[in-house]
Amino acid sequence: MTDLEDKLSHVLSGAAHRAPQAPVGLLATVKTRHRRRRARTAAVRAAVAVVLVAGGVGTAVSGLGASAEPQPAVSATGEAEPPPDKIPPPVEKVWPQAVHKIPARLPDGRAYYPQLLLDDRTLLVMTSANDGKRQFLWSYDLGTGRPRKIAEIPPTKGSAIFADDVAAGGGNIVWWASYKEAGSPRVARIWTVPAAGGRPRPVTDVPLGNVMKQGHIDGLTVTGSDVVFAYEKGGVYRVPLSGGSPQPVKGAERHHILQWPWVGVHHGKSVFRELLNVETGERRDAVLKADEEVRCGVDRCAGVAVRYETVKVERPRDRSGKEIKCGTRRCPDTVQIQTILRRFVRDRDGSHERDLPSTFQKGDDAGLERFFKVMLTGPGNQPVLTLYDVDTGRSADLGVRPGGKEAMAIPDGGLDRLMTYPIKDEMYVLDLAAIK
Repeated sequence: MTDLEDKLSHVLSGAAHRAPQAPVGLLATVKTRHRRRRARTAAVRAAVAVVLVAGGVGTAVSGLGASAEPQPAVSATGEAEPPPDKIPPPVEKVWPQAVHKIPARLPDGRAYYPQLLLDDRTLLVMTSANDGKRQFLWSYDLGTGRPRKIAEIPPTKGSAIFADDVAAGGGNIVWWASYKEAGSPRVARIWTVPAAGGRPRPVTDVPLGNVMKQGHIDGLTVTGSDVVFAYEKGGVYRVPLSGGSPQPVKGAERHHILQWPWVGVHHGKSVFRELLNVETGERRDAVLKADEEVRCGVDRCAGVAVRYETVKVERPRDRSGKEIKCGTRRCPDTVQIQTILRRFVRDRDGSHERDLPSTFQKGDDAGLERFFKVMLTGPGNQPVLTLYDVDTGRSADLGVRPGGKEAMAIPDGGLDRLMTYPIKDEMYVLDLAAIK
């Protein structure tokens, strides 16, 4: 075997007997939300890879073909800890004009979920039906701290998924909920209500088919007198707010909605590399190199340059010569090594490239294509979530820390201006558009 193969074989054999200790940040359970701030949360599972130290550089190894990024150099047992990073000042000190702190519950004690900003000072929130109470839309005045009830989310018979994917425009609010009534196929029912308040009414029912394979709908947007949406498997549709049958948007039969009227396709690890403006016909294709994996916005792309190497290894055996099983799966014949060469953000035409911090996570949307969430290591190896402004190079500590059982609440992601997250009994509301 080569020197590298020998090291890999030893690492895999040792891992069968003792699992290496990874930094706290890797073990944390991360909770996040959909970019449209869904009323329900989703758990993002972080896989801990075996870390191999070769030449002073940590290289993550995956035996199942799922790559992992290199981590700070540590011993095979994880005993060595990297020195803590320099933590920036709190976000309210760095960008005070962007930060609003409001109670994390409504005056009646109910929890709520921020959805979007209706204007510079009005936050749209939704209460949940998880506590057995009825579900409502509210507007929350960030200046006075006063909530105002807009409408009750219509209850339904049969199997329903909570209201989802809230959007607003032109004085109207829309959302959808997935319903399965007896004897009928599952549908995504789109609802609307005036932002000023009123009684919600259904817009249309969107056939869903097999949601386990094909997904639901996403990208819900109000544009003029229409609602547009896309299937999670691809395909953009339009329906009048007044009601009717959804019609496919010409030229966007396989596309997803990035930011209306811009739609694009997903090509493996290059997400939204190709964009189409369905109103003007303009196309924007990002300039990429062969070794780059990116997620693009309308104007910029952020991603990593990677090098992959597949190495054949021997299956470890015990003293009797029998193959050792690696957990619930057998040890692989080959492992794939992924080395991150650089992390970057640049304009779609390839200009103005800048490096991103080493802990930038590819695939995470940047607020306004400018603000990136970056995880640092604080005292005691505690993860500290910061917000990095690529335009100015400034960073701020968001104040988010691990909670019970190493859970860490990650602020809502997305390309828009709003970022929200609770800390104890306060809700932090960040309006990124207020940062100049």
